[in-house]
Amino acid sequence: MLMTTNETAARGLAEREAAALYRLMTWLSPAFPVGGFSYSSGIEWAVEAGDVTDIATLADWLDAMLGDGSGFCDATFLVHAYRAAKAGGDVSLNDVAELAAAFVPSRERQLETTSQGRAFIDISRAAWDAEGLDAMVAACRAPLVYPVAVGVVAALHGVPLAPTLHAFLHALVSNWISAASRLVPLGQTDSQRALVKLEAAVAATANRALNATLDDLGSATFRADLASLRHETQYTRLFRS
Repeated sequence: MLMTTNETAARGLAEREAAALYRLMTWLSPAFPVGGFSYSSGIEWAVEAGDVTDIATLADWLDAMLGDGSGFCDATFLVHAYRAAKAGGDVSLNDVAELAAAFVPSRERQLETTSQGRAFIDISRAAWDAEGLDAMVAACRAPLVYPVAVGVVAALHGVPLAPTLHAFLHALVSNWISAASRLVPLGQTDSQRALVKLEAAVAATANRALNATLDDLGSATFRADLASLRHETQYTRLFRS
């Protein structure tokens, strides 16, 4: 696993740890071309409806999405997809992939997560191919949604699970804040303050997901789900979800 700060300062990163960190930073960077900038996960409607108007209301909205909505669910699916791929379990991975695809609450969110999942698999296969990836993808009857795709690729590359999960949630929150910064709008400093406000929530969600079973899955963010549904008919839109 990735080392602590003190260990790293003492002797630097081992070759395998450096490779894992490099890949995580690449795969979950805004520059990795999965099209995340095109989606707001319903935040665009929340801004128009007046639910999100400033940094405080944004942080509250995203905290709920993280802990009680799609953030926790996606994190849990990533964990179980990772473990299934690591164990070489085609059947169990297919079960996770089907449940993850069925869990998406709206058509636009389905488009968002399946498009990003497909792009993540295609680009990682082309640039960072891993033995067994084609077989894993072929074994799944359902499209690999984004968190499942990230879990599978990270597992097959031997990138540790816990850092993968934290990096995934950080990238997810960063994309939500990036969308809000254009919609509210927020300045660059307030965007960073929002990210700071959510640091503890990201860590807590990751820790819950690492210990969650599929039976623990569930969402209670009804307003956010309605936002993703109502965005489909929003008159003026900048984002695809």
